[in-house]
Amino acid sequence: MFDLTVFFDLIPLLIPCECLQSRFMQQALVGLVLLAPMAAAMGVQVVNFRMAFFADAISHSAFAGVAIGLLASVDPHLTMPAFGLLIGLGIVAVQRRSMLSSDTVIGVFFSALIAFGLAVVSRDASLARDMQRFLYGDILTIGEGEIRWLILLFITVMAFQAWGYNRMLYIGISPTLATAHRVRVAAYQYVYAALLSLVVTFSVWAVGVLLVTALLIVPAAAARNFTRSAGAMFWWALAISVTSAVAGLLVSAQEWARSATGATVILFAFGWFVLSLFATFFTKDHSL
Repeated sequence: MFDLTVFFDLIPLLIPCECLQSRFMQQALVGLVLLAPMAAAMGVQVVNFRMAFFADAISHSAFAGVAIGLLASVDPHLTMPAFGLLIGLGIVAVQRRSMLSSDTVIGVFFSALIAFGLAVVSRDASLARDMQRFLYGDILTIGEGEIRWLILLFITVMAFQAWGYNRMLYIGISPTLATAHRVRVAAYQYVYAALLSLVVTFSVWAVGVLLVTALLIVPAAAARNFTRSAGAMFWWALAISVTSAVAGLLVSAQEWARSATGATVILFAFGWFVLSLFATFFTKDHSL
């Protein structure tokens, strides 16, 4: 596949920071710059459609997928997205074919995934130690192979957003209305669930299972406070996510900080959210 060496060599020239002289930091930066806007783009629909619980269930399916990989001596980077994809499509299929509410279906899957992951890990004490890096995330360990897959996923996600963003808005408002406008609701729901599942499972590398949902919803929530336009919300979310990712990586690498990269990224995104609350307060009409 394509060689990324030249691209990595440009990073210290574009961002002249001492911490970016190391190749693993350059790879981490590229990984975050790919993951963050994907999570933000999908997070816009997560916020608008109130699907945070769905994203949480997918992130914990990654936990179960890692457990299966470790137990079967298979690379967890393969079992994690595969299992997450299976669960995401399974949730949508059950939602469409049962009389249960979406929250109930997701809650059932969520509970089963947590129980399954804990049952698998409890069989071997050594697995619990290996699982910690997936609970907290470690973007600094990402390699060129994973980055190539992220590039392909990034292209796919952004192509889907460019083609289906307005159609997804229709579906979010009313699936019946969307069908009346000749939108293939089922197809878009399955594709969205599949892409969201992959984005969530890949994001586990960056911020861990515990913070994946935050990577999705915090930039999108801040963007929604900054603007009421659906189109502007998308671009605000991308800008917030990328700036938070870069700032979080650079700050976490400083000697005075020495904090977890994923947690620092989320804290910067939360800072944006706090700023958005002030913006909402000062622009809101309080005359009533």
